Amino acid sequence: MTKLNHPVSNLSVAAINTASPLGHILKVAAPLLDSLLGINKLRDIYLSNNLSGLDKQEFSEKLLNVLGINVLGAQSVINKIPKQGPCIVVCNHPYGMIEGVIIAKLLTHYRSDTKVMANVGLKIFTEIKDYFIFANPLKPKAAINTSAIKQCFKHVNNDGLLVVFPAGRVSFFQSKKQRVTDGQWNRLAAQLALKTQAPLLPVFISGQNSPMFYNLGRIYYRFRLLMLIRELLKIQKRSINLGAGNLLTPKLLNKFEKTDDINDIARLLCYLNDERFVTPWQDDAQSMQLKAIMQDVDKTKMTSELASLPSEQHLLDFKSYSVYYGYQDQIPNCVAEITRLREITFRTLNEGSGEPCDTDKFDASYMHLFIFDHKNEEIIGAYRIGQTDLLQKNSDVSALYLSQMFNFEPSFINQQQPCLEMGRSFIVQKHQGSYHGLLLLFKGIGAFMAQNPRYRTLYGTVSLSKLYDPRSVAIIDHAMVNNKQGVSANTPFNNKIHPEFEDFISDHTLNIDHVSTLVMGIEEDKKDIPILLKQYHKLGAQFHCMGIDSNFNHTPGLLLSVHLPSAPEKLLKLYLGDKKDDYINHS
Repeated sequence: MTKLNHPVSNLSVAAINTASPLGHILKVAAPLLDSLLGINKLRDIYLSNNLSGLDKQEFSEKLLNVLGINVLGAQSVINKIPKQGPCIVVCNHPYGMIEGVIIAKLLTHYRSDTKVMANVGLKIFTEIKDYFIFANPLKPKAAINTSAIKQCFKHVNNDGLLVVFPAGRVSFFQSKKQRVTDGQWNRLAAQLALKTQAPLLPVFISGQNSPMFYNLGRIYYRFRLLMLIRELLKIQKRSINLGAGNLLTPKLLNKFEKTDDINDIARLLCYLNDERFVTPWQDDAQSMQLKAIMQDVDKTKMTSELASLPSEQHLLDFKSYSVYYGYQDQIPNCVAEITRLREITFRTLNEGSGEPCDTDKFDASYMHLFIFDHKNEEIIGAYRIGQTDLLQKNSDVSALYLSQMFNFEPSFINQQQPCLEMGRSFIVQKHQGSYHGLLLLFKGIGAFMAQNPRYRTLYGTVSLSKLYDPRSVAIIDHAMVNNKQGVSANTPFNNKIHPEFEDFISDHTLNIDHVSTLVMGIEEDKKDIPILLKQYHKLGAQFHCMGIDSNFNHTPGLLLSVHLPSAPEKLLKLYLGDKKDDYINHS
């Protein structure tokens, strides 16, 4: 009974009036306001459940149990946080109070050196004050805030784990955005991450307060503060989901010179973990029924075919590797082996056809450009290339593979001049980590175009494997497409994306580093955007349209084109060599 008679925490407006500009009035009116604001009910819960004087972890767990709050996704957050060393966690602020208790309890159980920067309003619970570094967001110039910032820097510099709610205040309805979301995020966490070289983890906390809370807040914004206790009591018997992407390492953050960039990227990655906007790929039955891969092709037959090719179709050599091009009627065994290797490679990306080899009618009419390793007598990579002026007799666009995926209007580049349609590219798995594979393919393309200077433009798709999260594909789609003229997708890629992304792109001129960091922040295995996409971007590609390739395991593909004479000088020298000037000056 001692705890009941001598409560440790003074649950009253009188105890929190320092957080309000109406301090003296609140102190006088405390008894009435305690009743109106629900503090009396909170005090009853505190006393009747013997919460007084408990250890902070025990207090937090018991309070959450009494309120019936079920926290989901906790382990997904824990798994992303290093066991030791400096780390900063940033969270949205949907409720105003309880999320601080949830995060503090969860992370303190994992790391005892956890501190949470929190509103002074949480001082009413004396039992848990040791969790927090207190600040007063209602008074930005208050001395307590200067002290809090110094404490945060010191804590992170001492290898501590720090949690920050950068909005400072609870989420509210914003008429301009027509939704409930955080206000502007303070840059403190981003500044801390840059100055201390600590990694940053964005964590999303699901849920909202009641409609009345937001409606009253629209009348007068300080009503939100006065209603927080009542809102705390209203969230009883509720599940709150936590979601986290990947840790943003100092290496990633150092790509950006501006603190605002880091702050806005962290905020966006926080909201991208909103489960309402996380939609997995639909299972594809075809990929579940894989047939055995066909037997590899006799090596002597392939080498014999290569020896019979005209000399101009032997494009270049590097060490034991040579790059050739040919047609199925010239090199049927080499093409058969290419289709076998394509299927093997594409299956690792969940893009395979499920058949013994990856082939279709276009293999017979398209050119095949490939790398042959003479030392091991094997093909290590290839491109399938359509010469549009040879394929589109009588303007028959159906002769093009990509006409199955896109509707090409007369104004599109492949209807205006001879182009090379690039597709079905691959590098066998054991060579994917090396630089020479992709370089040799691009130098081979350059050598072919130098031989045939009527081709000024190449176009094709970069396949975005279903091993990518749909959110990543949506970001690439929204961020990269810059020229939608003259083409549309027969089966568009439709995936809803969080409205925070629209806010982000309206405030930023997106570059490849933004896209790369966002994708690496989302992907479970931390993979970057496809290397082929980066390569085309370096060449100055125009990105036209995202579509679904129903003939390629329903894989999303990003259509692009490159006007090679306009590519950067450095890359032209690399890919065209001493033929660069002749090619550029060809008319």
